[in-house]
Amino acid sequence: MKEEIINRVTNSKLAVLDLEDYYPEGKRVLIDIKDWLFDGFVLREKDFREHIKQHNWSQYQDNYVALTCSTDAIIPAWAYMLIILELESISKKTIIGDLETLESSIYQDIIIYLNLDVFKNKPVIIKGCSNKPVPRNAFLMITEKLKPIATSIMYGEACSSVPLFKKSKN
Repeated sequence: MKEEIINRVTNSKLAVLDLEDYYPEGKRVLIDIKDWLFDGFVLREKDFREHIKQHNWSQYQDNYVALTCSTDAIIPAWAYMLIILELESISKKTIIGDLETLESSIYQDIIIYLNLDVFKNKPVIIKGCSNKPVPRNAFLMITEKLKPIATSIMYGEACSSVPLFKKSKN
């Protein structure tokens, strides 16, 4: 007599949240402004403004942009403000920082507005493996947002999850 194999994961109330599903398409670009500085360290306002004026901003159309300076130069806030005035109608998002900071900022915007009603009063697994660069901060943000509504939170895959949180039964 053959016993039917039952997939208990499929039949459970377990809900899987895969942050990769929310990954927005679009090129990520890092602009290092050190090349716009005299000797890579000194911001000369006139030269800096000229560089901004001559730069091909259209290449960042619909891109996510991170602005940085890889030298120890002291960059005043107004310098980045001049750059955003060029990018605000072109890029999808622009931040000061590296590409990891950019990715975290993108996910922060997504997670803030994410409707998680489908996970209410359910045990949730936050899927761990992904093919896209989901930043580690996104896992923190989604965990924080799920805690008040989920009965439990786990990380990984249904077959090998790590328990993180379980709501007490008061």
